[in-house]
Amino acid sequence: MAGPVPGAQAIQTALQCPSCAGQCRYSAEAKGLRCDSCGDVRSLDTPDDHLARTEFGYDPDVPAEEPKSRPDLMEHGCQTCGGHVIFTGPALSERCPYCDGPVVLAQPDMGFDTMALIPFRVTLESARANARDWVRARIAAPSDLWAQVEDGHFSGLYAPFWTFDSKEALRYWAKYTTGSGDNRRTHSIDGAMTIDFDDLLVPASTHVTPLIRDGILHEFYPDRLRPYRAGYLAGFAAERHHQTVAEGLEANKTDKRLLIRNRIKRHINKRGVHDIRYRTDTTGIHYRRILLPVWILHYVYDGKAQKVVVSGIDGRTFGERPLSKLKLIGYAAALSALVIGVGLAWGAGGLL
Repeated sequence: MAGPVPGAQAIQTALQCPSCAGQCRYSAEAKGLRCDSCGDVRSLDTPDDHLARTEFGYDPDVPAEEPKSRPDLMEHGCQTCGGHVIFTGPALSERCPYCDGPVVLAQPDMGFDTMALIPFRVTLESARANARDWVRARIAAPSDLWAQVEDGHFSGLYAPFWTFDSKEALRYWAKYTTGSGDNRRTHSIDGAMTIDFDDLLVPASTHVTPLIRDGILHEFYPDRLRPYRAGYLAGFAAERHHQTVAEGLEANKTDKRLLIRNRIKRHINKRGVHDIRYRTDTTGIHYRRILLPVWILHYVYDGKAQKVVVSGIDGRTFGERPLSKLKLIGYAAALSALVIGVGLAWGAGGLL
C-alpha cells in the first residue's frame, strides 16, 4: 500500500483559489489557473520563464551521475499497460490516460525531475471538435462511428519527451545507379559532410506509442517552453521521466540513422542512391527533459478499443478507426465502373 507523499499537501494547498479556497485547474483558454468555484484566474508567468529553454550538456565519454527523486504527488499505476502517471489537483481519475485501463495507487518510483513543459494550448472543447471533424472525414469508416465515438472520453496527458542537439562530422560511402536495361551502371561515391541536429524530439517512455508520438512530433518552438510547475499540471495527468540521458540517446538511434541517411542522399544529389555506409564523430550533445501536452480520446467500436489523439499544442489530429467492408466494396465497384467507362469512351473515340 502506498503511503503519503511528502510535499503533496503543500502542492494541493498552492492550487487552491486565494479568493474562495476552491479547487483550481489549468485553463488553456485563460492561460492560467482558473478556479472551478468562482472563476478567478491566476497567471503562472514569471520573469524567469525564458530559463525553460536552457539546454544541458552531456559527454558520453564522461557521463555524470544523475540524481533521482521521488514525485511530490502520488503516482497511480495502470493494471493494464503498466504505466505510472501522477494526477494533479482535480485530475484524479480511475482510468489510465494511455490505454484507458484501471489505475490504482502505487508506491512512487524514483525518477528524474522534469526541466520544462509546453502548457496545454488547445481546450477540451476544441479537441473534441477536432476529433469529430477527423472522424467524419474518414470516408471508409462505418456510418455510425461518430455515435460510438461520442460515448468515448478524453484524457489530458503530459507525455515525457527529450530534446537533443548534436553536431555530426560524417564520412560516408555509397553507390548509385544510372541508365536502364543493358545501359544500367552502378557507381561508387564517397564524401564528407557535417550535420547540426537541433531540438530532435524523442519519446522518453515506451508508453508514448507511435500514434501519440506522431500527434506531437512536428513543429517545435522552444519559446513555448515554460519551467516545470505543478500549476500547469492541475487538471491533467502526467508521466515522469525515468530514462537516463544514455538511454534516451539509445532510443533515438534508429530515427537518427534514418535522418542521417536521408541527409546523405540529399548531399549526393543523385538518383538511385543505395548501400549507404557512414562513420560519424558526434560532439556537442545537449538535452532537455520536457513534457508535451496531448488529448487522447478513448472509445470502443465493435468491442475493440480505439484512440484519437489531438495535439495539445496546435490541435493536429491522428487516430485509429475501423473500416466499413460495405463501403470499401462500394468504392471498389465504383472505381472499377469508372475505369471501364473511361476505357469504353476512349475506344469509342477511336483512340485505342
